[in-house]
Amino acid sequence: MIGRLTGMLTTKQPPWLLVDVGGVGYEVEAPLSTIFQLGECGSEVVLHIHMVVREDAQLLYGFATEAERRLFRNLIRASGIGPKLALTILSGLGAEDFWRAVREDDTAVLIKLPGVGRKTAERLLVEMRDRAEAEGMSLAASTNAGGTASSALHTAQDEARAALQALGYKPSEADKLVDAVHEDGMAADALLRAALRRAVR
Repeated sequence: MIGRLTGMLTTKQPPWLLVDVGGVGYEVEAPLSTIFQLGECGSEVVLHIHMVVREDAQLLYGFATEAERRLFRNLIRASGIGPKLALTILSGLGAEDFWRAVREDDTAVLIKLPGVGRKTAERLLVEMRDRAEAEGMSLAASTNAGGTASSALHTAQDEARAALQALGYKPSEADKLVDAVHEDGMAADALLRAALRRAVR
């Protein structure tokens, strides 16, 4: 099993990364909380990996920190939460905001994420609270997203829209969110973070 990758980042198009390790390119799916922390293409990256082996595929999910990977693993063990939805939660909230929602029993912030209904949010908060207590985790201790993301598309707006759609937002929703927060000169990562903040308000 692959637990960590250290190599050169060759492609970054959220939520997908391509990491060259000794001449072998590994396709990795990552949350935006991780992608924001990575450097430009051509820089060296270290990713903590969660590997899923299926009959038809071997999938790699990458995280900038062990804390993010641990939260992802806890999320996918919760009822009704698969890897795609777990990545959406991490991308839309980040680990720190997620644990704050758990601590404050805040379902409202979760149901604003695509794919998370009220029943799923309520069940998730209960399961994650119990899981955190069982592992002796502090609900306040976590890491937040930061850093920059390079544009692989024509404009920062295009990249932000594509990333939102990859997270499960409809094209019309992505357009509306990006248009609402766009200002001249905004970089793609700043635009995307502003759109996500608006989405969960």
